[in-house]
Amino acid sequence: MSSRAALEKRIGHRFSNPRLLEQALTHRSHGVDDNERLEFLGDGVLGCAIADELFARFPQLTEGQLTRLRASLVREEALAEAAARIGLGEHLRLGKVDLQPSLLADAVEAIVGAVFLDAGYDAARKSVVTVLGPQIDALDPARSAKDAKTELQERLQARRLQLPEYRVVSVQGEAHKQSFEVECRVAALDLSATGSGTSRQRAEQQAAQRLLDKLGT
Repeated sequence: MSSRAALEKRIGHRFSNPRLLEQALTHRSHGVDDNERLEFLGDGVLGCAIADELFARFPQLTEGQLTRLRASLVREEALAEAAARIGLGEHLRLGKVDLQPSLLADAVEAIVGAVFLDAGYDAARKSVVTVLGPQIDALDPARSAKDAKTELQERLQARRLQLPEYRVVSVQGEAHKQSFEVECRVAALDLSATGSGTSRQRAEQQAAQRLLDKLGT
């Protein structure tokens, strides 16, 4: 079995049009036929597919609980973890850039978009469940996972402390493909942490998680 065929097996989809997979694996640093448009499409399909799967799996959960579970799965760290599990980094076509979690997360979204174009929504949903399956199976509906910003806010409120402040430190890249660095600061505790991501929301979530790590459990 070729390495590309092995990757398709781990993705849960065999491409009728292999060029779509090739494009999904191509970062813009490598060439002009890159995965940015597929990433845009895949982001929407991924969110829908996960919402679909969670809605079917957990009929007892409220809208708010389902939203938090979905947020825990579509965040950059979760997608990068899934990408690492299927060995996606070995197949990415990169120029002179370092392999970072954000690139892995983007590539997962691009692959979902490629599967959607190749075979439609049902195939894309199957692929999402295949790639993120272990993380979906590990969800604890009773716990109703919270995203890092929500958890940080609630922990500070419980201690009657001022809510965290988020500040954009820098924005790099062209308008259609920017990288954000954000600082999360809790003045009352004199603590701060920074995070980065392909959107301000992702950067804020990473910064909040790093600050939670500093606070400890």
